[in-house]
Amino acid sequence: MVDYAPSTTLLASPARAAGHPSVKNPAVKSEGRHRRFIAARRIRLANRIDSMPAYVRIGVRRLVVIGALLPLILLLAVQVPLLPNAPLLVGYGLIVLAATITMMYLGFARYEDPSVHATAARPHDFPALPEVPRVSLLVAVRDEIDGIEACVRTMVGSDYPDLEVIVIDDASTDGTQAVLRRLAAELDITVIYNEVNRGKKHALTDGVRVSTGDVLAFTDSDCVLAPDALARCVRALVAHPDLGAVSGHARALNADDTVLTRAQDAWYDGQFRIAKAAEATFGSVTCVSGPLAVFRRDAVLNYFPAWANDTFLGREFRFATDRQLTGYVLGQVWAGERLKRRYADSPLVYERDYPERRWRVGYVRSAHVWTTVPARFRPFMKQQVRWKKSFIRNLCFTGTFMWRRGPGAAALFYGHVLFVAVAPLMAVRHLVWAPAHGLYLLTALYLCGVLTKGFAWAVAFKLTNPGTTRWRYRPVMSLLSSVVLSWLLPYSLLTIRKGTWARGAQ
Repeated sequence: MVDYAPSTTLLASPARAAGHPSVKNPAVKSEGRHRRFIAARRIRLANRIDSMPAYVRIGVRRLVVIGALLPLILLLAVQVPLLPNAPLLVGYGLIVLAATITMMYLGFARYEDPSVHATAARPHDFPALPEVPRVSLLVAVRDEIDGIEACVRTMVGSDYPDLEVIVIDDASTDGTQAVLRRLAAELDITVIYNEVNRGKKHALTDGVRVSTGDVLAFTDSDCVLAPDALARCVRALVAHPDLGAVSGHARALNADDTVLTRAQDAWYDGQFRIAKAAEATFGSVTCVSGPLAVFRRDAVLNYFPAWANDTFLGREFRFATDRQLTGYVLGQVWAGERLKRRYADSPLVYERDYPERRWRVGYVRSAHVWTTVPARFRPFMKQQVRWKKSFIRNLCFTGTFMWRRGPGAAALFYGHVLFVAVAPLMAVRHLVWAPAHGLYLLTALYLCGVLTKGFAWAVAFKLTNPGTTRWRYRPVMSLLSSVVLSWLLPYSLLTIRKGTWARGAQ
């Protein structure tokens, strides 16, 4: 389960960012030296594995992963005979455990970072990018006075030779515009000032209209990028012409603030390192996430009008920004022509009509970005409701064609949909119905199953992030997800027509 060591340089970022210890505390300095020692060992081991022939490297990795997953496999085998006695509880637990094992196997054993390793031969009907394509890196911002300077400086500080940085201010009112004017006088950036707040998707589309890059990259206004993150993503697109888009690897920038941020940091790592890696093995990552989303221009340009003007249930839908844009890359063979006809009067469509292709969508594990996560419960819940609404909206689009992208991609996508849909029902049964009928043991077994899954993800985090103690917070996220967040799906469905965009309110 060895991973490529992340870059640890953050330009103009807080000393505590991304787990980087403050130099003022001697105890933390000692911990920092220990982490650097562990990281150096990981780099040496990773380089040794990377130097092996492909068939040896892959074989060794699969043997190690199967050995690490053996306790979960044995637990699965032990539970199978119990299925007739409690088909609902045991059956649900078996499905969840089997899905966890499968995703971990795919994410650790089959996934290879496309910026590091070449994959098997692909069809040759995909146009190659230039060796060093021009990249447009864009960010939309509204009322982010505290974090936008660090974000812009890390964008400009990206270790990439042919880069244009475009910042779109979506009618900020808190002094963000003054910061941007100061930065524009100092740095080589283009700033667009919208007088009226139109939403993130319209703001980014405004930026795309003036962009010139062969590659369009996006980040969020509360993020900071590792200097090599963008270059790694571009390298993956250049090396694999059938990749239409890739996602970077996000962690929490403010991980040390509260218990909630520590839990989210461990959760983010697993959602990218394992879940996105598993999807990437089938070339079908369903959400190229906002902290670092990198697209080929020819894979996505024609669909920005549809994205910016997306409607759902009869009104503008301001969420689903990341998932929906990814969906246009994944499903353009089946839906692209219809979308382009609908917005045929847009210059982004008629000035250059790119052919629909069956692009793959990937994930670059070594492209690191850090994002500010909610430190308090109320903003966290608001964020989760927004994500649930995005999930519902995107299901009604991406769900119509994912079955066509192959059995592996379809199984991961629809399996996740089933799990999300069933989770509220299981919570009601085991946390409400069972205690009301005196079946406290059933509730206890359900919670034990939730914690078992959480500990499995915690062990995975520990093995891939030596030198940190945040693994112990991962079960907290599993418990929170089952006991609290599962209830948000029906609420989000009932309130899906209500929505605004402002990152500061999340």
